[in-house]
Amino acid sequence: MASITATEQSRKNAEFIVKNLLAGAPPVHCHSNPNHANMSHHLPITGVAGMCSKTAVAPLDRIKILLQAHSIHYKHLGVFSGLQHIVKKESFFALYKGNGAQMVRIFPYAATQFTAFEVYKKWNKVECLSSRNLFPNRVQYLGKALGTNLPIKHADKFIAGAAAGVTAVTLTYPLDTIRARLAFQVTGEHRYNGIVHTAVTIFRTEGGLRALYRGFVPTLMGMVPYAGFSFYCFEMLKFVCMKYAPGITCKKCDRNTGGLVLCVPAKLLCGGFAGAVAQSFSYPLDVTRRRMQLAMMNPETAKFGMGMWKTLTIIYNENGIMKGLYRGMSINYLRAIPMVAVSFSTYEVLKQALKLDTGMKI
Repeated sequence: MASITATEQSRKNAEFIVKNLLAGAPPVHCHSNPNHANMSHHLPITGVAGMCSKTAVAPLDRIKILLQAHSIHYKHLGVFSGLQHIVKKESFFALYKGNGAQMVRIFPYAATQFTAFEVYKKWNKVECLSSRNLFPNRVQYLGKALGTNLPIKHADKFIAGAAAGVTAVTLTYPLDTIRARLAFQVTGEHRYNGIVHTAVTIFRTEGGLRALYRGFVPTLMGMVPYAGFSFYCFEMLKFVCMKYAPGITCKKCDRNTGGLVLCVPAKLLCGGFAGAVAQSFSYPLDVTRRRMQLAMMNPETAKFGMGMWKTLTIIYNENGIMKGLYRGMSINYLRAIPMVAVSFSTYEVLKQALKLDTGMKI
């Protein structure tokens, strides 16, 4: 009986990690117990899935950075013409500039986010009873602070997950800065040669550790709405599909809660729409972060490294809302489709292999 219980607990733990690390949402776990040590075995799987999804959209990420920061070589181009220009002017592999730093960042980010959430979960006294009903109990600490009638299952995911994300970003942010610098370079105008050289150069010439964290404040401010809205919207859209359009979006699965499983195309549509909503709210802060990260690469753009509010003001005054604060937004909508496709497909395969519940109580 003990071995069966341990197996069930291990599966529940795996479900929470896989679901949240691959879907881009804050990780959620159950009661702390010795079996949590086994959860680390699943991190390499989620890390590989994350690497696949990020690599799939790496070309779109690079052109987004070039357009966001108004590269003199690409600011007059659109998404597809920009991609063609990269291949023609540089090379096909130039589409993946900076992706190495992104790959290095994924594993420590995921591990830190997982560990930090566990700490915050204990601190907030979060209680989970089963994988079929993630938050049947109200959170004791948060319930008293936020009100007895609040739908705690959503507030808890938002608050604890955002706190874990802040911790993970704090520790891995320099790699994001390095990746942006490498991606912004064009052939023939290289200032940096690899991850280590970029880090050392920035540290020595731009003000030490503070330079590696330039743009950190808007990143933190943008993370909360992005993480919260993306996960919340996906869960709500999934619920709507299962409740109001099961014949179109679902197929029968007796093993699942509610007896249904969301079809992959429907899952992709839900995830893509949720990501679009979340990015719409947080995107201006993402543009601000990029401008600050890349400010010191040219004397003309140094003005963008003077602080978040000043950078936001300059972007708005010079380029307005659509061509400034939301520049490159169309790429974000385009990149969400392949990224969600890879991440959710991998997540679904892993859950099915582990015979985990992919349904929802309706």
